[in-house]
Amino acid sequence: MNAPAVLNDEAAMRLALAQATQAHAAGEVPVGAVIVLNGEVIASGFNQPIGTHDPTAHAEVIALRAAALRLQNYRLPECELFVTLEPCAMCAMALMHARFKRVVFGATDPKTGVAGSVLDLFGYRQLNHHTVIEGGLLGDECGDLLRSFFRERRAQQKALRLAAAEAGAAVGEVGLPPRADPA
Repeated sequence: MNAPAVLNDEAAMRLALAQATQAHAAGEVPVGAVIVLNGEVIASGFNQPIGTHDPTAHAEVIALRAAALRLQNYRLPECELFVTLEPCAMCAMALMHARFKRVVFGATDPKTGVAGSVLDLFGYRQLNHHTVIEGGLLGDECGDLLRSFFRERRAQQKALRLAAAEAGAAVGEVGLPPRADPA
């Protein structure tokens, strides 16, 4: 039996991008994550907060839960996370509590990213665990997927507003009877 191939960083991020594509197909913000131990993927996940009605169902958390179950341990000190978007505060703290060795992300998040964009939670020396952070791996591809998703979502919202406005105009053209004066 052959040993599993050891993934390099780019291959791991491409798997995370595949997870993000699944999120996009499900109508979720396209973020994907994979967790690697000794060069082998042990867990993966994609954003699912809308479909699961769970605000904690970020890609990182889904993958983290699966890895912890697989290894039967809440501490994952030799694991590395590859995620398509810079982690938020919730995910960053979960990764630090799990004692992750390294986090590699693709696109930066200028609104909620805490690996240097808005804050750098991973850089706080007062915290008791320090995770190595690397950003920008396949950042353009990861960012393009997110931009495409939000462009599509804005176009859908615009089409809905236009349809509602046209429906309202059509109702007005039919000529509803004037409202009776309550006096």
